[in-house]
Amino acid sequence: MPHFPEAPPEAASLESRSLPATNEQETAGRQPPSPRPRPPPNDPQRTLRLRTQTRRRRYLALNPSYFDGANLEPKDPLLYDRLVRRFQSPAERLAERSARGTADALEATLMRSEAKVEELRAPDVENPLVYERGEDGAIVGLEEDVSERVEGKEEGLRRWRDVMERRFLRGEDADFDYAAVDSGEGYDDLDEEARQQQEAWFDAEESEYDGDGSPKGETGVQDF
Repeated sequence: MPHFPEAPPEAASLESRSLPATNEQETAGRQPPSPRPRPPPNDPQRTLRLRTQTRRRRYLALNPSYFDGANLEPKDPLLYDRLVRRFQSPAERLAERSARGTADALEATLMRSEAKVEELRAPDVENPLVYERGEDGAIVGLEEDVSERVEGKEEGLRRWRDVMERRFLRGEDADFDYAAVDSGEGYDDLDEEARQQQEAWFDAEESEYDGDGSPKGETGVQDF
C-alpha cells in the first residue's frame, strides 16, 4: 500500500489559523444592507388631501349623472363636440336638446359656435384639432395626430368622462359646491383611504431607493 506523507504539524496549524482570517476579510469587505426607512409619521395635510380625493371619488360613484352632457358641455364645448356630439345620432341629439329645454339648447349651440370661431381665429397649440372653414361655411375640426384620433362613440365617451373626472378631482369645476362634498363624512370610504395611504407610502419608498436597496436621498421619505 502506498504511503502518503503527512503534513508537518506546524504547517497544518498555520493553515487552520489562516482560514478564519480569510473569512474575516471577506466579511469586512461586504457592506451591511442599508436599513429600510420606517413609514412616515401621520401627516395631517397629506391625510386631508387623501380624504378629500376619496370623498370626491365617492360622490362621483354615487352621482353618475354628473357626467351628463347637459351638465358638462358648457365646461368645454369643443372637447364635448369632438368626443361625444360628433358620434351622436340625430335622434340622440334631439333627445338631448329636449332634455335641456329650448333656452339651454340654444345657449349650448351659441357657446359651441363661438368656441369654434375663437379657435379658428387664435388656434390653441394644445388642441389636437385644427379648425378650418369648409366650402359651406361650417367650421370643422380635423385631427392631424393619428394617436389623438377617436375611433368611435364608446372611446369618445370614455375619454370625455376621464377628462371631466380628473378636472373634478382637482377642484376645477367652478360651478360645483366642493365644500359640501369635502366636508361630508357620508362620503368617507375608510378602506379606500387606507389603500391610498399605503400606495402613497410605497411610492415614496420606491422613489427614495434604487434597485440594490441603497438610499437615494437623505431621509427615505418623499414629501407629498
